[in-house]
Order: sequence, then C-alpha cells, then structure tokens
Amino acid sequence: MLSVQAISKSFKHQKAVNEISFEIQPGMFYGLLGPNGAGKTTTIQIISAIMPPDGGKVLIAGIDVYEQTNKVKMHMGVVPQEIALYDELNALENLLFWGSLYGKTGSDAKRQAAHLLAWVGLEDRQHDAVKTYSGGMKRRVNMASALMHNPTLILMDEPTVGIDPQSRNKIYELLNELKIQGKTILYTTHYMQEAEQMCDKIGIIDKGKIIAEGSLGELSAAHTVADRIIITYIGDPSTVISGYQSTTNIDTREITIVIKDAKHHLSDIVNKCALQGIEIHNIDVRHAGLEAVFLHLTGRQLRD
Repeated sequence: MLSVQAISKSFKHQKAVNEISFEIQPGMFYGLLGPNGAGKTTTIQIISAIMPPDGGKVLIAGIDVYEQTNKVKMHMGVVPQEIALYDELNALENLLFWGSLYGKTGSDAKRQAAHLLAWVGLEDRQHDAVKTYSGGMKRRVNMASALMHNPTLILMDEPTVGIDPQSRNKIYELLNELKIQGKTILYTTHYMQEAEQMCDKIGIIDKGKIIAEGSLGELSAAHTVADRIIITYIGDPSTVISGYQSTTNIDTREITIVIKDAKHHLSDIVNKCALQGIEIHNIDVRHAGLEAVFLHLTGRQLRD
C-alpha cells in the first residue's frame, strides 16, 4: 500500500529526514514512534504531498506521489497534528467543505458527513460552530474530515496530543474500528501506550532516521533490555539478596533488582528471601516495554 524509499529533507543544512525507508502492507497499523523533533511530522508531510523531499520516492498503491499527486490523494486521508477546521463553520459544514475538495457533493456528501459525525459521537452538536467545541471534539471532527472520501490509507500525525483522557479513549475506539474495517494506517506518536496497544509494526525514529523497526515482540527480542523486580520488605534496612546485583533504599525498605527475563528468576528470589529471613511485604515486577527499548537505543526519554 505505502512504499517510502530513501526520502530525505533538509532545512538550512539541518537534516530533518535522513534517507528514511519503510513499507506498509494493506490493512496494517504502522506506528512511527519518536520524540518531538525526531522527524515524524516532516515524514508525514512528505508522504502526503505537502512537502516534496530533497531525494527519494513515495509510492501509494504503486503510484508515485509526486508524479500523479491528484490521483494518489484520492487513496489517502490526512489527519494533521494541527487542527484543520474552520472555527466559524459548524461540524457539518466543515465536513461538506473537505468532501467537496475530493469531489464529494450533494446528497452523497451529506449522507457521508452525517454518518461520520454519528460515528465520532457528535451528531447532536453538528450544527454548532466548531469554535464552541472542546479540544477533543475538534480532534474527532478533524479525523472525520479526513474520511469524507473513504480513503484506503490514513495518515495520522499525533491525533491525541493535548486532549483529555475521555476524548483520547474515544479516539482509540475509533482507531480500532478503522483497523477492523481493514484501513491501512500510518500513525505518529510519542505515547508508549498508543504504540504498544494499537500497532502491528513500529518504526522508531530519532534524529531523522529510523533506528529500529518491527512488531513489539520483534523489537523486544532484538534489543533485549532488563526488567526490574522491586521488593518491599520488613526488617533490617541493610538487607541484600545473595546472588543478585541489587540496590536497597533503606528509607522506603525497597530492594530493586535489574535483570533480564525477570519471570524466570522470581521463584528463586522468593526462595532466597525466605532462606535469608527477609520478610516480603510486596513484589512488583516491571517488565521492559517499548520505552525501555527506545532508551536502550537512544539513551533519552521519548518525550524529550
């Protein structure tokens, strides 16, 4: 469905995108994950024909985006990070406007707009000016406007930024429905939970390059990082567990063991605690997830 081939883009001799390549198969939910300034938005703008690359190619359904732009845009819906709505118009008018840009007019456009507004849960507010909407409501209308022409490929650039948890959960529901419908989705985010829960495949981008790619399981296997076992105990504040490298916080009575494959060591640790007379109050096993993989690769937090 989407083939990105060695695209690059520079601004004042600073490479924002540096020979990025990846493929997205039909029906795949692909997450482009990285910190702010990593090159996610520039990549989306290049793919969506907003900003031509300095080099490389983008093909959608086998069509070169910059050779047949008008044709390829019919396959593609774009949900930008910035809200692309007219505040003085209501939700219905906004959808009809965006639909008209793709040749959707008349009763067909009205049916599609009504369907989408009901789908995003805004049927009862469709005649209210967008300027009266909350941030989460605007995000949902923004998503609906990108679907007026029923595209097969949907590009979403951080669509849940700056909204409340309830609105974010609603958008998650809508994304799952799009996935069930078989839509192909390219989704940029810096939220770990989003990528872990929704993506079939993840590309980690940093400093304009994709530094790792694969499913969550593949990334975890390829870049093995340690889990943490945190034991809260009762008794001697200088307690250590023999045979394991650990740190002890005597104020909170916590022992932290950093170890790979924590689940395989848990029973042994519990047995050693019993033999040493360490009274366990609580054990918390924190498995290394996507953020740990990213830290392993880049040495910095995703939200830097």
